[in-house]
Amino acid sequence: MSGVKYDRCDLRHPWGVTYADEKLLRFHFVSQGACWIHTEAQGWEELHEGDLVLLPQGIAHRMASAPDVMDRTLKSCRVTDLGSNVCDVVQAGEGETSTLLCGTMVLGASALNPLIDLMPPIIKGCDVASSDPLIAPLLAAMTAEAAQPQMGGATVLSRMADLLIARLIRCWANCSGASTTGWLAAIRDPHIGRALVAMHRHPGRNWTLETLAGIAGQSRSIFAERFSTILGEGAARYLARLRMQLARDLLAQNGLSVAEVASRLGYESEASFSRAFKRITQVSPGILRRTKSGRIGKNIGL
Repeated sequence: MSGVKYDRCDLRHPWGVTYADEKLLRFHFVSQGACWIHTEAQGWEELHEGDLVLLPQGIAHRMASAPDVMDRTLKSCRVTDLGSNVCDVVQAGEGETSTLLCGTMVLGASALNPLIDLMPPIIKGCDVASSDPLIAPLLAAMTAEAAQPQMGGATVLSRMADLLIARLIRCWANCSGASTTGWLAAIRDPHIGRALVAMHRHPGRNWTLETLAGIAGQSRSIFAERFSTILGEGAARYLARLRMQLARDLLAQNGLSVAEVASRLGYESEASFSRAFKRITQVSPGILRRTKSGRIGKNIGL
């Protein structure tokens, strides 16, 4: 996770905040007080103390102390930087107080892209956390920390939030059905899963079907057939698309040259990398690098 930012919010009724549609993972944890959330698909839903909602794709939504409250809160808030990527957001007033911990983060690892794309647009923590005995104590600890800020509280809250989100994503993955095909089925497979992990951890390595089959503990032919059956494409095609997704990130965000990216991802020459990149993304790496945005061309998502 990168670009992590947490807000500890003390808001007095009436309050309302609108969040735009952005490619970010967001979550909201209600420590105390009244809170409602609105999404286009589900309308207004009431949240209670101890509730947590996760929005993996960062869809547009509203948070408010009541459904009829106008969006005007942030302009009147006092924002204080507490350190450790945590800000204290306070709205003065005479109404009932709502205390929330709200988080925003970028899942920078391309390895997570397929998983996040599979997740629903909004997830309630209580709906997926029954299989993890640590979720309830974590939420209770976050409630206590948010209610009585102390020295080092920002660091404690941010670390607990990191752990909570990671465990919630894992809980969802573990209880999201028993499909026999697709990326989630592949990562669960005891053989194919090991090969996927190896490719995502070391995308620039000179992978061959033989070495991947060896990691999977299968023969070359059985591995190739099983991989294609579950994922709908061969290992070579999958690896090429993974490399191009990583290349998009490196070219757009890190300012590396095309030659440096090619070398990092295991290509022997800039020319061979450029041909592969354009074949998969429909745009040349040079053009993408010059834009510095990573938004040109197709979203190739794995």
